[in-house]
Amino acid sequence: MPKNYVLASLIAMTCIATACKPLAKMTEASGKREGASALSLQPSASLQPSAKTTDAALKSIKRLSHEVDPMIGTDWVGNTYPGAATPFGMVQLSPDNGIPGWDRIAGYYYPDSTIAGFSHTHLSGTGAGDMYDISFMPTIAPVLTAEPPLGVHAKFSHDQEKAHAGYYSVLLRPYNIRVELTATPRVGVQRYTFLQSSDSACITLNLNKAMNWDRCTDSQIEVVANDELQGYRHSDGWARNQQLYFYTRLSRPADSITIERIPLKDEPAHHQGYVAKLHYRVKAGDQIVLTTALSGVDAQGAKGNHRAEAQDFDFDRYHREARALWESRLERVHLEEATAAQRRIFYTALYRAQVCPTLYSDVDGRYLGADRQVHRLFEGQKHYSTFSLWDTYRAAHPLYNLIAPDDNKDMVQSMVDLGAQNQGHLPVWNMFASETDMMIGYHSVPVIVEAILRGVYKPADAQQLTRLLRSTAERWGYRGLGDYDTLGYVPADKHEESLSKTLEYAYDDAAIAAWGKHIGDSVLHRDYLRRAQSYAHLWDTATGFFRPRLSDGTFKADFDPFAYTKDITESNAYQYLMSV
Repeated sequence: MPKNYVLASLIAMTCIATACKPLAKMTEASGKREGASALSLQPSASLQPSAKTTDAALKSIKRLSHEVDPMIGTDWVGNTYPGAATPFGMVQLSPDNGIPGWDRIAGYYYPDSTIAGFSHTHLSGTGAGDMYDISFMPTIAPVLTAEPPLGVHAKFSHDQEKAHAGYYSVLLRPYNIRVELTATPRVGVQRYTFLQSSDSACITLNLNKAMNWDRCTDSQIEVVANDELQGYRHSDGWARNQQLYFYTRLSRPADSITIERIPLKDEPAHHQGYVAKLHYRVKAGDQIVLTTALSGVDAQGAKGNHRAEAQDFDFDRYHREARALWESRLERVHLEEATAAQRRIFYTALYRAQVCPTLYSDVDGRYLGADRQVHRLFEGQKHYSTFSLWDTYRAAHPLYNLIAPDDNKDMVQSMVDLGAQNQGHLPVWNMFASETDMMIGYHSVPVIVEAILRGVYKPADAQQLTRLLRSTAERWGYRGLGDYDTLGYVPADKHEESLSKTLEYAYDDAAIAAWGKHIGDSVLHRDYLRRAQSYAHLWDTATGFFRPRLSDGTFKADFDPFAYTKDITESNAYQYLMSV
């Protein structure tokens, strides 16, 4: 196994985690020179704890999950969430501060002191504020309230908060309710411990609650019984036309349930934002466990996922099994001769690298495709979503080829399937069966080709894949691709981010050329090898940098390689030296 290859991928992941540590947690080892550490890559067998995993077996686990610090990245511009998830799971159950803004893209911001709900979907490390679906909040009267979007909320402090891989806990003030979160791949599990008696305890399920770009476009809550709820939340945000179904069971029936229906702005009158309030009388020490399954297909899908993954209310067992799943992932890379701080940073980075992409198919193999049709997988396959490909093609997917090849195989097939369902266009940045078209390039291409060349993935139909690669790369009206093909570069006077687009299109084209060589298609190999040399058209020998070029062939004036301009995507020319 090429250790230099895995080292490069892991260093990239670790650097991201190090850069995004909470400011409040950056005091240790300041200015201290740390010793070098060694990496050892373990076989990437698909290790899955049985539903009957014994306590004795789990106690033998090395507890690498406790070296993960989910608080890393929750401050400054990290945009990560501290809550519970399983590796590449459908559920990301985490607290939301209830306040919008760039710092709260993932729902949670370390300097805040409010919590307004615990929702089941979150994005990790992105620049887009979306999701926050299926939000629960326990309270007792009197309730803290504020103007929307914060609304009903609680106070909390970090000294009453705990998090590791697959687990999160916090004490809500002034309600004196301990909330604990864990998850299975498709089910969020919550345990509320009421530390004081009350005749006014309430668990609120608010499907109308939204933050940042997210907004509810329709929802429904059906009270099947006082301990059983189901329904859906449809929404728009970064991804359009999102559909999420849920099925919830409670370990204790509510004494009573009230339903509120809130009219939705700019939506038909029959589309409403549903809120359910479950009322209880509780004694000090009472516990209520909630299990909520999700599905992108329908209510029956959510119920089937629940039946398969949440057969009881044993929170501690779910927690142990989530931890075991993470242990099986983290132990695939051994870090030797490292300090405690280095291990914490490294294993947190390895953890973050595997919280997304996210599972999008139900246990019965069904998923909603980009064509808005329901598709069914072959037995044993999984369909994935949340492909942040501009962020992940360089390091994350190459890492998956080494430590999670079975997952990456399904991820690559998911990209190919989406391309076939999306008018022949492979994904750029998709989630919830929707293409957001965020960022540049067509970086699913190198991810797919590399997986093939490394023996991780074998396409069922090579000709279909070639058609998808061509139709993705030959969209002449799309983001300067026509000029790129004609001129050999994207001109700066006609398109923004022209330098970045040129260099990244060339990278993607090199992957198509490699595919052509792999299958013996000399024409495909020749054509795309030529396009892959397009980066050279922006090389300025006078400055020693890649430089934006105009349609007439001249370089753009007033060039500063260290400036952040509209010609370069979230970077500068100095940094883009390393892209070739």
